[in-house]
Amino acid sequence: MLTALDRKMLRQIAGLEGDPPGAFNIRKNGQGIERRSIPGIEIIPKEGKPGIDILVKPGTTGTVHIPVILTASGLNDLVYNTIEIGESADILLIAGCGIHNPGHGEARHDGVHEIFVRRGARLRYREKHYGEGEGKGKRILNPKTVLLVEEGASAELELVQIRGVDDTVRDTKVRVEAGGRLAIYERLLTHGTQEARSDVEVDLAGDESTARVISRSVAQGTSKQLFRPRLVAHGRGRGHVECDSIIMDQAVIRSIPEIWAENAAAELVHEAAIGKIAGEQIVKLMTLGLTEKEAEEAIISGFLK
Repeated sequence: MLTALDRKMLRQIAGLEGDPPGAFNIRKNGQGIERRSIPGIEIIPKEGKPGIDILVKPGTTGTVHIPVILTASGLNDLVYNTIEIGESADILLIAGCGIHNPGHGEARHDGVHEIFVRRGARLRYREKHYGEGEGKGKRILNPKTVLLVEEGASAELELVQIRGVDDTVRDTKVRVEAGGRLAIYERLLTHGTQEARSDVEVDLAGDESTARVISRSVAQGTSKQLFRPRLVAHGRGRGHVECDSIIMDQAVIRSIPEIWAENAAAELVHEAAIGKIAGEQIVKLMTLGLTEKEAEEAIISGFLK
């Protein structure tokens, strides 16, 4: 039975109101509490370790929700999920984790997703992380995603973390085969003493494979961020890495993009920028009736969209 707090957290991380449409698995405090399979999409508890297997039959179109919520202190939840998107399928997969820590103990979720997007299939993957709670215990999220994009397939990953998560290490590894397409959009805000690290490694393994990695972040307070995107082209691949950050207060941001070509026909580009909010932007919004704080928040919100 979902409580009012559970439903609030599900709204925050997955936009859910009531029962999820399509297939779903809801995990709470280390246990699967609700699950539904539908024709063409089967969700099965994994044998031998915590987690689920999601099997999408070829040609299937649909939506899958797999949110995780933690609402107790002192938890260390580790889960392994394997996701198989069959050939020519078209799937929207909404994941994400929300932590409400009411106590002084650490609340932590480590999630490992292994995803296969088979030939000609399309995956849209959305993952949002959120933390809250009146307790002083840390809220920690460490997601790891290992993704294979086969020939002619495409995958779009939207990775979002906005406030409330004290420490996070995000590890994303992708292999894109011939003619495959990948897009990763990452948005992150840290504040207080929070720390966040994101490692993204993309191998353009086949000819005519493409990848686009775009990161937007804001660091406030004394928070620290580290971005390490790495794009490798083994054949005639094309890739673009872009990292833009707003730094505020006494925060620290490091951005270390790397591009690596092993073929003379590869086309790789990287851009990285770190800077403060321009004073003229604040002034312009204040002339429209906003306070300085409201203007600042409006700029940050627009930047992270």
